[in-house]
Amino acid sequence: MTTYITTPIYYVNAEPHLGHAYTTIVADTYSRFRRLQGEKVRFQTGTDEHGDKIAEAAAREGVSPKEYVDRISGMFRDTWPLLGVAPDNFIRTTDAKHMSTVQKILQQVYDQGDIYFDEYSGLYCKGCERFLTEKELVDGKCPDHQIAPAQIAEQNYFFRMSRYQQQLIDHIQANPEFITPERYRNEVLSFLSEPLEDLCISRPTSRLTWGIPLPFDDSFVTYVWFDALINYLTGLGYPDGEEFESYWGVAEHLIAKDILKPHAIYWPTMILSLGLPLYKKLHVHGYWNVDETKMSKSIGNVVRPAELVEEYGVDCLRYFTLREMSFGLDASFSSESIVARKNSDLANDLGNLYSRSMAMLVKYTGGVVPNPAADQTSDTVLEELAGSVLLRYQEAMENFQFHRALQAMWELISLANKYIVTNEPWALAKDPGQEGRLHAVLYNLVEVLRLLTLLLQPVMPGTCAKMATGLGLEGDSPLVNSLEIGGGWGLLPVGTELQKIDALFPRVEQKKVKQPVQKVSGKKKKEKVKAEPLAGIITFDQFKAVELRVAEIVAAEPVKKSDRLLKLTVKAPEERVIVAGIAEYYRPEEIVGMLVLIVANLEPVRLMGVESQGMVLAAKMEEEGKSRLVLSTVSGPVVPGSRVA
Repeated sequence: MTTYITTPIYYVNAEPHLGHAYTTIVADTYSRFRRLQGEKVRFQTGTDEHGDKIAEAAAREGVSPKEYVDRISGMFRDTWPLLGVAPDNFIRTTDAKHMSTVQKILQQVYDQGDIYFDEYSGLYCKGCERFLTEKELVDGKCPDHQIAPAQIAEQNYFFRMSRYQQQLIDHIQANPEFITPERYRNEVLSFLSEPLEDLCISRPTSRLTWGIPLPFDDSFVTYVWFDALINYLTGLGYPDGEEFESYWGVAEHLIAKDILKPHAIYWPTMILSLGLPLYKKLHVHGYWNVDETKMSKSIGNVVRPAELVEEYGVDCLRYFTLREMSFGLDASFSSESIVARKNSDLANDLGNLYSRSMAMLVKYTGGVVPNPAADQTSDTVLEELAGSVLLRYQEAMENFQFHRALQAMWELISLANKYIVTNEPWALAKDPGQEGRLHAVLYNLVEVLRLLTLLLQPVMPGTCAKMATGLGLEGDSPLVNSLEIGGGWGLLPVGTELQKIDALFPRVEQKKVKQPVQKVSGKKKKEKVKAEPLAGIITFDQFKAVELRVAEIVAAEPVKKSDRLLKLTVKAPEERVIVAGIAEYYRPEEIVGMLVLIVANLEPVRLMGVESQGMVLAAKMEEEGKSRLVLSTVSGPVVPGSRVA
């Protein structure tokens, strides 16, 4: 079995940010997971270095385009080790081999009649570096860059993309997993339901010289997308490289949703023109928002990954991004949420389980893995959950549902922490007659730690290396590096000597909130606020932890086999699904378009087979002796996603 996973090659008109980091962490995690399964893996990333915006950025800095791209590309290359990311190949579109292969491909496509010369007048967005259709505009502006495109008329070369439209539609329909998640597959099919225009693939050198010259007309350079997308082939040594033969048939591309069209339409039609088999899958993720707004250099809300690593640690950042974002949907970043994840999930749950278990093993067995006695009911439950978690973990990781894989592992962590409380090893240690039972409890705990070390390795490789050392295992031990060998139960050898390691995740202290100030006789006086011991009272900080948002219901349907539940698709501002118990009081068609209030930061739960990502607020009222639920709404027009203050 082989895997070829790619990130987009990142455009070097800006420095690396959280969005780049997330995509690359996902690819790295997936590649590590596939290696755990014993597969041969090739993981590629790189930088896209031609085009209008690069030439402009270099001019602003007073340097040549080559000097500029060398500097920014180097920043991307230097960022990945900071994030624990280990690609097998880093490709640049200014590499001589890549440029040569692009020209050979252009010549081949031209010779077979799929490229022609024509005059074109259209709406050109400099930010996208492509012509937009009227249908793509929102209020006359590019939806991504919020500026009106310029009307440009010029002669250029065009690729007969329309020639391959039906062939692409047939392939997508015949292969449901070709584009995932499904919403993006549907979006592409919707776009392809109308006649496809041919693709302008050149720029005149009178307007742009920083690009790959067309081999059949050197007065033009190649359009940046026709150059960049080919990196997925050139990175494998196309056309006659050994790696191309081994890996192209299993290629999986990973992208953010803003470059869906080039990857789902331009690229497949280019591949079909070359007579090659299409890539295996296209995985599409959402945006990271900061303060409810998409990260943007122009807005100034860009989050730098190196700063996050310095503040919170690399494995905390990797865990947070994979746990916080439901793949395919948008997610929100805040320092409060990453601190909460580190303190709660990592320090309290995983870190506490590891430190408590290892401390008891040192105290009660001298730091040696004990011989377990006969199973008891609580041990069976622990072992059975471990087996269930392993299956769910593998399925979720294979389907890019990383948050679900982590949720499954945290169920095991939670049960193991409860197992300690239920079995009270400290009490068993006081009774010499319970030594066998004590050893069984401690063995089961250390075996949970070993299994967690194995499963978490793709997500937090540095932390898992420390955990493996603590468990007395070599870094390359198959017990923590092979799902086939280490995926069972009861595999840690009795007598293994454990090692002392530092705490996995020290807690991060939240900044102290200043005491309120009151005026007394014209002077300001600090006064301590004392919480009254009243039932139901919560602190202001506790209330702030609940994220209330306005959401627009964009679709509603009954949940199968339930008379009480409706499946609501809401916009807040990202799209998410919420299951609500309101079917007795509302018909689906009457609530579409309503602005409702939701709790947006609840842990996802499954209800009747549907994952619910939040809760809709409703008031319970009595009418003629019967109770009913009334949805909470807002009194005026509010942008979906607005926070409730």
